[in-house]
Amino acid sequence: MADSPFEELEAHEHAEHAAHAAHGNSPLVSQVTLTIAVMAVIAAVGGSLETTEGDKTIVSKNEAVLQQNQATDTWNEYEAKSLKKNLYAIAADQGGPKAAAYAKISAQNADDQKPLQARAKAFEEARDKMSEVAEVHERRHGRLTIASTLLHMAIAIATLAIILGQRWPWFTSLALTAAGLGLAAWAYL
Repeated sequence: MADSPFEELEAHEHAEHAAHAAHGNSPLVSQVTLTIAVMAVIAAVGGSLETTEGDKTIVSKNEAVLQQNQATDTWNEYEAKSLKKNLYAIAADQGGPKAAAYAKISAQNADDQKPLQARAKAFEEARDKMSEVAEVHERRHGRLTIASTLLHMAIAIATLAIILGQRWPWFTSLALTAAGLGLAAWAYL
């Protein structure tokens, strides 16, 4: 039992509000419940997009690293050809019976360097493109992370509207949802 008639009346009013809300007769409860369901779907889609962008970031960065490794290997091969070319050129400059053969091998190594240089530069260009792609996905991922967080906050705040029986938390959650949707859209602009 309550200590005073006012406390008893207040407890009765809270019980009555709870019973009323439980029966779904409150338009506020229905509106907020529907809004929460929509927000949950939007948050799930946003979370999926966030995960996808994170995965694409990792894949693009890995591809950039692979391209860099191939460029490094090709430049190493280029340098080996350069070293051989120079060694054979020195040997040819020394004269002797094999000087012409050494000069020919030196020239062949010089010719072999040209396509290696082109391949190495192509790998570096591919690396740069993949790095740019990774940056785009990383930027999207960051924006989608914040958008998803705003949507989850909106869901939590919307539940306060049901608990408190007031509209201001619901309006706040709608504003957070709009901000989250705007940020998610901005991620792809």
